[in-house]
Amino acid sequence: MTISMARHGELSIGYEMDGSPPGEPLLLIMGLGLSMDFWPEPFRGLLVERGFRVARFDNRDAGRSTHLSGLGAPSALSLLTRRRPAYTLADMAGDAVAVLDALGWESAHVAGISLGGMIAQTLAGRHPDRVRSLTSISSTPSPRIGRPLPHVLPLLLTGPVRDRDAAADRMVRVFRVIGSPAYPIEEAEIRAAAARSYDEAHDPDGVRRQLAAIVSAADRRPLLRRLRLPALVVHGDADPLVRPSGGRATARAIPGAKLVIYHGMGHDLPVLLQPDIADEIAALARRWSPAR
Repeated sequence: MTISMARHGELSIGYEMDGSPPGEPLLLIMGLGLSMDFWPEPFRGLLVERGFRVARFDNRDAGRSTHLSGLGAPSALSLLTRRRPAYTLADMAGDAVAVLDALGWESAHVAGISLGGMIAQTLAGRHPDRVRSLTSISSTPSPRIGRPLPHVLPLLLTGPVRDRDAAADRMVRVFRVIGSPAYPIEEAEIRAAAARSYDEAHDPDGVRRQLAAIVSAADRRPLLRRLRLPALVVHGDADPLVRPSGGRATARAIPGAKLVIYHGMGHDLPVLLQPDIADEIAALARRWSPAR
């Protein structure tokens, strides 16, 4: 695949494409600290089979996009007290708009997971003309809803590792904790994505800057209540990182949203559920029309 770059002010946002015209445009937004490589290739293939042209990108401070290293890392105290972050979810939604502009897409279906779901919600609320449908996966409308279980919190504040093998080992340990207890995790795929991400940019401070944007964000439910677009909320009932109450609150806030909760799913995309999730996203896209 070929990496392209979108410009958002002084930032470069790396993105890639799957599928060919004239597929329905679909933008995927990844979660906290993870590069776009963590969108499983088989899942992207399922979406292409269902008629989408799929774009994905690296959020700022992840992968091949600009890392704002000069801003330093927020301290644990500043995260707990929700002090002013280096940037906001609205800024990150602006990065997504820059990708849409670079692609020449006036609007697109948008799906985000975890932090990506928060960015997708913000994008839909602030730029409703750019979003055809919204899919929010394993996410929440507020940092105060669906808070992680206590034993998961240390996973969010990790330090540097010595090499790519150690980075891959750590990521597998993370997914063993946050992944789906009813489904096997794809260790080989996780290791490969983590190794590539390490080679591209190993940046624990960037994870903290993204986390600061999450914890300082305002409640998005007033914004979501104004949405008038097809919306899907997907969540696992065994998610320890964003508890299911986050998904339920998101679905209640968006008029007409469909809520799908999978038994035994954690904070990942189990391979056995990917065909069903792809079907749900395709069915949602069929509800959109230019008249809306």
